[in-house]
Amino acid sequence: PEIDVPGHVNAALVAYPELTCDGVAPEPFTRIGTATGFSSLCTERESTYRFTRDVLAELAGLTPGPYLHIGTDETHATSADGCREYVRWAVDVVRQHGKQAMGWHEILRATPPEGTVPQFWRKLDDDPMVAEAAARGLRILLSPANKVYLDMKYTPDSPIGFKWAGYLDVQDVYDWDPATYLDGVPESALLGIEAPLWSEHLRHRRDIDYMAFPRVPAVAELGWSPGETHDWDDFRRRLAAHGPRWTAQGIEFFPSTQIPWPTG
Repeated sequence: PEIDVPGHVNAALVAYPELTCDGVAPEPFTRIGTATGFSSLCTERESTYRFTRDVLAELAGLTPGPYLHIGTDETHATSADGCREYVRWAVDVVRQHGKQAMGWHEILRATPPEGTVPQFWRKLDDDPMVAEAAARGLRILLSPANKVYLDMKYTPDSPIGFKWAGYLDVQDVYDWDPATYLDGVPESALLGIEAPLWSEHLRHRRDIDYMAFPRVPAVAELGWSPGETHDWDDFRRRLAAHGPRWTAQGIEFFPSTQIPWPTG
């Protein structure tokens, strides 16, 4: 589970104005778009730390898994010093609950301890901060937006989705090598890959089906099988066989023209 702090918190600030520095609730944010970094918990107020401690304790109690994801990305509205101190504190609270802290790769600005998992999301294939973290023993989770963000449109004609990271048809999601993608981050430093499906554009179950399938199987094969077995032509043939099965199950997948779906 992820709770994004100290930014991406406009909804929390609306509900709990004591988390703002002036005690005034902001307006609810209701637009669909890519506006980010405009909200922040007030890292100078004790109420912020009480709130965060309560939220992390509740999340820790809800999940049997080893990780708690605390976000930490796009903290443009938080002072650099305040953000670093707050993130270090939050990572420690997570550890007190017996969990490992995860965060988007911006968590590395706080120089978190061993066991923290940075999740890389940018479109670049070079990040010295992430490479340095890998060199000192941190395991990296890969989620490059231009490869595995499932809220991206397949093509310019896709009816829903964003395009800021590019158009991602099935081959774009499949035909890359996580083991060599990020300069200075060897395969041994990778915890795995994850494909986020952000939901601003999703209103129905069919929207989830459409954005996830057939891209999710491509991500799964990259993450769960050796790199030497990855072969696009073989994969697209095997993927095609799932079309009738998904149809029978009521999964409303995107019929990508890159896949030789059975006819008739």
